[in-house]
Amino acid sequence: MCKILMPINPEYVDEILSGNKKYEYRKIKAKRGNIDKMIIYSTSPIMKVVAEVDVEEILEDSPEKIWEQTKEYSGTTKDFYSKYYKNKKNAIAYKLGHIKVYEKPKKLSDIGINYVPQSFVYLD
Repeated sequence: MCKILMPINPEYVDEILSGNKKYEYRKIKAKRGNIDKMIIYSTSPIMKVVAEVDVEEILEDSPEKIWEQTKEYSGTTKDFYSKYYKNKKNAIAYKLGHIKVYEKPKKLSDIGINYVPQSFVYLD
């Protein structure tokens, strides 16, 4: 199986950790289809690796169909979602499962990464 590090805005990290957001949206699908764990990097101003979460499923379809499937636990507004996928034919949603919050958040360098990723990074 495969782990990815995902940079996520702190406001959405909070939504994930609270259980309000159970889907992480992306415009580009990871090429590896066997992703089972997402390591969450909370972006500026936090700039720490704060948790890991099981990936239960990766959904891929039109933005409209993905919204209908995920809106209850999107952790965002329809307006923001629509702007994010404007002019896109495809939407990706990582369905998030069990969350393990780190007692002590880590620096990227603690897990062998020496730069801030823009999209995601495979960890194995």
